[in-house]
Amino acid sequence: MQSTYVAASSFNDKVSAESLKDLYKLSETDLKNVRAFNKQMAPKIKDYVDEFYVWLRTQPEYVQYFSDPQKLESVKNSQIAYWQEFFAANVDEQYVEKRRIVGEVHARIGLPLQVYFAAMSFSLWLVSKELTKGKLGQNQKYETIMAITKLMHFDTAVVVDTFMRLTNKTISEQSQSLMEMSTPVSAIWDDILILPIVGIIDSKRAQDMMITMLTKISETQSRVIILDISGVAVVDTAVANHLIKITKATKLMGCECLISGISPAIAQTVVELGIIVGEVQTTGTLKDALAISFRITGKEIKNA
Repeated sequence: MQSTYVAASSFNDKVSAESLKDLYKLSETDLKNVRAFNKQMAPKIKDYVDEFYVWLRTQPEYVQYFSDPQKLESVKNSQIAYWQEFFAANVDEQYVEKRRIVGEVHARIGLPLQVYFAAMSFSLWLVSKELTKGKLGQNQKYETIMAITKLMHFDTAVVVDTFMRLTNKTISEQSQSLMEMSTPVSAIWDDILILPIVGIIDSKRAQDMMITMLTKISETQSRVIILDISGVAVVDTAVANHLIKITKATKLMGCECLISGISPAIAQTVVELGIIVGEVQTTGTLKDALAISFRITGKEIKNA
């Protein structure tokens, strides 16, 4: 299933058309066989696309993506152009780039890959049916259908590779945004930072927290950072060890780390587990942690 071409591919690690042809064993003989079949197929491409959309109407994604008549007509025209290029079989850099664009479009509109695979499978069936109507000999029919199948696999590989790259890039960016949101180190006073933690602390998040905290300490030259864990429901041995490592790392940066929000349940758990917190300074409330921070930084809060 193809969509309107909208933008050039943004990926830097593109493989050349010649390398891709070598990878998928798409020979010049294969391409010549596809071009030869084009004489039979070219006059019928529009009818083929119309038949394809009769099938597509039976799919649940049709209403979601193609219910608008103007959009449908535009997509149909793009698909006609796609198959004209396919059967012309001039597989060069421009050809490959247009397949990459198809992958990008499918990723951006969120069309499931299984729908794309089903569409290409149905397309192959239609083309095979057309091939049986020709006057080619049995051996030539075999070679032609093999060539068309190889070129369809070639196209599908390029489209899916681009789809997955863009999808993974989007997921990576979302993960980075979530990481930044989950580790919001803020300055609450001169020389005093705070990082409130909500949810579960695993190894990956602990590492992200440490990097974010140390970076912020380096930027601000702060003397105290408060790690408030009142939003952390469970503290086990692994979590406690992560927190101890974080406090040691901040001390190496010349910054005192205070852990606030130690609930009675967490305190009891830590004791029962026999976790040695060493020199880690803890408080039950954020208020107490702030009071200690002010003493460390030599600040005094006076009532009006």
